[in-house]
Amino acid sequence: MCALFKFFLLTFILSWVLWTAAAAVVGWDFSQSSGLALVSGFLYLLGVFAPALVALALTAHAQGRAGTLTLLRRTVQFPGSARWYLFAVGYFAIIKLAVAIIYRLAIGTWPAFDQTPWFITIVATAISTPVLAGEEIGWRGYALPRLSSYVGLPVASLILGVVWATWHLPFFLIAGVDKSGQSFPVYLLGTTALSVVMAWLYWRTNGSLMLTMLMHAANNNTNIVPTRVAVSTNPWQLRTSLTAWITTTLLWGCAAYFLIQMRRSKLEQVDQPRRDMQEIAPAQSTAT
Repeated sequence: MCALFKFFLLTFILSWVLWTAAAAVVGWDFSQSSGLALVSGFLYLLGVFAPALVALALTAHAQGRAGTLTLLRRTVQFPGSARWYLFAVGYFAIIKLAVAIIYRLAIGTWPAFDQTPWFITIVATAISTPVLAGEEIGWRGYALPRLSSYVGLPVASLILGVVWATWHLPFFLIAGVDKSGQSFPVYLLGTTALSVVMAWLYWRTNGSLMLTMLMHAANNNTNIVPTRVAVSTNPWQLRTSLTAWITTTLLWGCAAYFLIQMRRSKLEQVDQPRRDMQEIAPAQSTAT
């Protein structure tokens, strides 16, 4: 548990300090272009990679080169079945299409649809997938197995979802980013539900970070029915768009199913530091 606490603490400190510095460089408004934009962008990106950097540093310190390589190999672990790739790419798209249908039945008109061409979405997903190793190595690769060994996979997925969402909190307080003016409580609900399904995917693919990276990228770039609406400068309000509430409700309906699927399951901690293994016995995956 000490390793987990250290991981979360160092990740939050590193990311939030770097993002604060990035915002300060451009006058607390990322929409403003200036000669310092490159410096700000570098600091911002470094903060995004903090979960992976901290996870790799802690793994290297506790287990050395072998443990670090084991963790890194999960980012290039390609499951053989095509169904997992289709699930990773299509899950959020299906949710969004269901949102559009429910909105049409409830309101009588179709919601506004995103005008981004489909091929741009595919290209953006492909490009951002390797970048998201900066998050997934830390969240799913390092933290999830350790949390799972203490509280089981379902509860671990929920706890990690809350932590993961809270890590994004500075984006709700800085102008010029896509989350400014949004409702953080609604975002927390949706992100926690996504954390559940990503934990399920990680479990069913025997710890493939490649698949969670792909799903993470697809979620970020699939916006068939936009849900964002600027509510105010107060990120703590619950007021948001109807499409956002429908999306969140559907995500939780699916999350309930995946939580049931993962009941009494734990992840095998193949990259667990030896000194941690003395504290808890390794739990074998019950995936089939």
